[in-house]
Amino acid sequence: MSGAAKGRVDGQAAYVLHTHPFKETSLIVEAFSRDYGRIALVARGARRARSAMRGLLMAFQPLDLGWFGQGEMHTLAKIEWVGGQPLLQAQALLLGYYMNELLLKLLPREDAHPALFLAYAEAVHALAFGEPSQASLRRFEKTLLKELGYGLTLDCEADSGRPVDPQKRYAYVLERGPVPLGGGAGEAESFSGRALLAIAHDDFSEAETLAQCKQLMRMLIHHYLGGQRLSSRRVFMELQEL
Repeated sequence: MSGAAKGRVDGQAAYVLHTHPFKETSLIVEAFSRDYGRIALVARGARRARSAMRGLLMAFQPLDLGWFGQGEMHTLAKIEWVGGQPLLQAQALLLGYYMNELLLKLLPREDAHPALFLAYAEAVHALAFGEPSQASLRRFEKTLLKELGYGLTLDCEADSGRPVDPQKRYAYVLERGPVPLGGGAGEAESFSGRALLAIAHDDFSEAETLAQCKQLMRMLIHHYLGGQRLSSRRVFMELQEL
């Protein structure tokens, strides 16, 4: 990453998260890169009809980017399409936007997270090729929380430190971890010890584990968003109602 010190980076694996117009002919590109994290780039002239960048700045496509400049905003200098991946469609597209929204709302700029980049790339790949994607999405959410410093305690009871019992049910207390279910939490707020242990070991082979992990991730992400709303989730719920 010596190029970063000189203000120039070449050949960086990345994905476009979001673009919006800038001045008359340019775009601001929010990208997620392997070695530099979330970055903001100015794509000069990208809105011109004959711009070489115009057709390449697509979300969910593996790209090779180069940029230069110091400060918070860099200038996009090179973009190459790596290719080999279908465009996301229908429900997969909404799920992809959901991941992008989480990165945009929770991930600080220019903070490298190679493990999170890999989890994101694997989830996008599963969505693009119609593979079972729920496990990849849950791994992405779990990795995101870990990389942000919100690592989950799943295999030890919060108060006693004893190993989680697969035969028990637990409430998950924010910032603490699993607490054996007592009179304070209803069934809808509880998780089986078996599922918590499976989530801890990234074992999503059972439907119950996937369902409970989704429930747990939704609760945790809602908390860490701090009241920020997710447009993708709202759209998804509206489509389900229709």
